[in-house]
Amino acid sequence: MMDSQQTAAGRTEVTSVPEDPILSMRNLSRVFTRQPVLAETLLKLLGRTPDIPKLRAVRSVDLSVRRGEVLGLVGESGCGKSTLGRMMAGILPASQGALAYEGAEVAGLRGTALRDFTLGVQMVFQDPYSSLNPRQRVASILAEPLKVHRPDLSRAEIHARVDAALAEVGLDVSYRDRFPHQFSGGQRQRIGIARALIVEPRFLVCDEPIAALDVSIQAQVINLFLDLRRKHNLTYLFISHDLSVVRHMADRVAIMYLGEIVELAPTAELFADPKHPYTRTLLEQIPSVRNRKRSFSAVKGELPSPLAPPPGCPFHPRCPAAMPQCSVEVPQKRQIAPGRTVSCHLYDKDQIST
Repeated sequence: MMDSQQTAAGRTEVTSVPEDPILSMRNLSRVFTRQPVLAETLLKLLGRTPDIPKLRAVRSVDLSVRRGEVLGLVGESGCGKSTLGRMMAGILPASQGALAYEGAEVAGLRGTALRDFTLGVQMVFQDPYSSLNPRQRVASILAEPLKVHRPDLSRAEIHARVDAALAEVGLDVSYRDRFPHQFSGGQRQRIGIARALIVEPRFLVCDEPIAALDVSIQAQVINLFLDLRRKHNLTYLFISHDLSVVRHMADRVAIMYLGEIVELAPTAELFADPKHPYTRTLLEQIPSVRNRKRSFSAVKGELPSPLAPPPGCPFHPRCPAAMPQCSVEVPQKRQIAPGRTVSCHLYDKDQIST
């Protein structure tokens, strides 16, 4: 499959993205529960089942990330994007379902295969101010993954790799002896990227990596990600709430709402013809020179609590196209075109007009 990729400088390049997935998810879910309080523990001892709330952060996600592509993941704050990213990176275990890396289920990996997954999938976190240890110098921060996972490397080899990682993200090697507080936000994020790259991963999970940066710095970091992708043939999951950035970065886009993927499509097709009402609503909020006289409004209503999701379609309380069945029946994921899926009753067979 061939995809066009435009850089921040306006260049358009064509990259080849194989169809085989590097990471795939099947019915992947994550449920958070709190520890029972004393009264609930006593009820358990008495043989009664206390009603402990469960937060369903990710709900039955089926998704594959193709080798060499950039998959954008978009949704409102609190929809479960970061939780899904951490599950894909192996930081959080799944409550249900299966995660496969290079065709093998991660839960069954052992020995060398588990190490390949651990090193092959790395994460770049959102906040560069809290993702770096303030008590360690940059050289120690970057060397630590090598000391843990590559005990065969000598001190001189580790030193050389640290310097190479700094140079690759555009930082002077003389910065290696500084502490994180001596850097700007953009420089700290580059250090975070260098830390992820130093173990030579194949797949980077980027959790809103430019959201905490000044606008003037964001384009530089975006260009860095694009350059690294070309140089190392990296695969990205690029999580963001900024649709303009996703449109620029991604080959495909997954739209997430209340823990579910409601639409998945190639980037150009999704922005040209969004299918799900939630996707349409999001795209309508993008400022445009052509529509500068149009007034903008937020998506109607509030994102429901994942502790008490609405019955039926999770978007129906806010949906302008809601029908009676939307409040009682969960829509099934349907393929409406090659490479395009959507979960919406508007695309049930009896609702589609020919």
